[in-house]
Amino acid sequence: MSKFLLATAVAAAISSLAGVDAVAQSAPVVQGPESVSDWYKAGDKFVRDSERVEEKHRRAKNVILFVGDGMGVSTVTAARILEGQLTGKPGEENRLSFENYPHTAFSKTYSWDQQTSDSAPTMTAMVTGYKAREGMLSVDHTTARGECNASVIDAKRLKTILEYSAERGKSTGIVSTARLTHATPAALYSHTSVRDWEADANMPVTDVNTGAPCRGSASAVKDIARQLIEASPAVRSSLKVAMGGGRTYFLPNSVTDPEYPATKGRRLDGRNLAGEWVSTRSTMGGAAYVWNKSQFDAFDPASNEYLLGLFEPSHVQYEADRARDTGGEPSLTEMTDKALRMLMKDRKGFFLHVEGGRIDHAHHAGNAKRALLETIEFSNAIRRTVEMLRANGQLDETLIIVSADHSHTLTIAGYPSRGNNILGLVREVPDKDGAPLANSSDANGLPYTTLGYQNGPGYRGPTSRPNLTSVDTTDLGFLQEAAVPLGSETHAAEDVGIYARGPKAYLVRGTMEQNWIFHVMREAFGF
Repeated sequence: MSKFLLATAVAAAISSLAGVDAVAQSAPVVQGPESVSDWYKAGDKFVRDSERVEEKHRRAKNVILFVGDGMGVSTVTAARILEGQLTGKPGEENRLSFENYPHTAFSKTYSWDQQTSDSAPTMTAMVTGYKAREGMLSVDHTTARGECNASVIDAKRLKTILEYSAERGKSTGIVSTARLTHATPAALYSHTSVRDWEADANMPVTDVNTGAPCRGSASAVKDIARQLIEASPAVRSSLKVAMGGGRTYFLPNSVTDPEYPATKGRRLDGRNLAGEWVSTRSTMGGAAYVWNKSQFDAFDPASNEYLLGLFEPSHVQYEADRARDTGGEPSLTEMTDKALRMLMKDRKGFFLHVEGGRIDHAHHAGNAKRALLETIEFSNAIRRTVEMLRANGQLDETLIIVSADHSHTLTIAGYPSRGNNILGLVREVPDKDGAPLANSSDANGLPYTTLGYQNGPGYRGPTSRPNLTSVDTTDLGFLQEAAVPLGSETHAAEDVGIYARGPKAYLVRGTMEQNWIFHVMREAFGF
């Protein structure tokens, strides 16, 4: 190219750029709050903060295991975004309280005989150190399905971290938004071949394997509610607090529920196990049974040693519905707060399990909004725990592990723009800056939501999808679409997260077998 032509081309380019500068450019209709330099500064801060993380090799005085039932990675992501959006932010940059923990890993949730597991063997793995069979609680995998003989179950029982803690003289506690007799909390104190044997009425008349008497027989394994009340002397002494749902499993069928007059207890043996909790523990420092919010609020941890709270006939209310409960009931955060006030009194330390149980139930119903709000409340309870431990001077003495028993089939899909309502229809970044957002469309020209399920009750088929243009997909009762029609959405098999802080938390790393979580807790305690 000649010098003349080169000079002409340069001049033309300069003139073109000047024209661009002279024309006002449209701002992106979608944009985050960050400046260009914020990204670099945030990354640099992460590295500097990480360099200051200490590997705490000393033993733990206390261990707390938080289990978000069904809280898979997609649930954590969507809940993180929703929490941020509820505070007026785009949401993607937000973090749930436990996502700031310095040690993280993945947990492989398969059980001995399941690729996609249920809560019984997965919680058994976390609290005993052994992978177990589908539907079984804290017994080894050689146990026959439906085994009813108590002596056989006793020979195959797996000792739990709660039972180890009790034997070492530590206080223990269980808090759940599910029934206390449900699989996740029950795995800590019960040993049985069938997770559904929550009350004697749920047990078979005869053993399916041998035909021997089962229900009501002196040789049969106890139902799960009885196992909570009739625990070993060590567990009975150590279990200072147990709160959740499942009231009818502890009451005889001759007794009317105090909150719902049309509902009666489930027990056939005539026993009032809630009353027995009080009578068998009153001589050990004061005991109480509460079933509503006013009784819960009136209970003073400073002057009592034992608390049983049963706030619903079955599972407690979803957090989104709790304010409308007939008798009133505490939130998961409030129950966790009360439990900590009881357990932190023990100079020997404590073990506490807290379950966000209704995350799972909302997913089974295909109801993402309730599931995500449950996850946010679960995070709130964890945040309150750290605040209380710090104020009490016990934070550095406490190993906290947050994980899930399994995942669900919730998906986050499409190409939604930054800050797009996580519960809303997908709206992509416009091709041209300044252009308005519009709903994205499927192959048939219909809009679709960011969140969906692989299977479940939200199926809209079989021939065509509905037009969601005028549907409020953020409504509390909206069910996300599902690809496969099922009455209840299923669990999913992918790994779940583990988040840890405190003594021995550095042992949480990489991709772990789920049963290794027990061994981390055992090592932290020095058992």
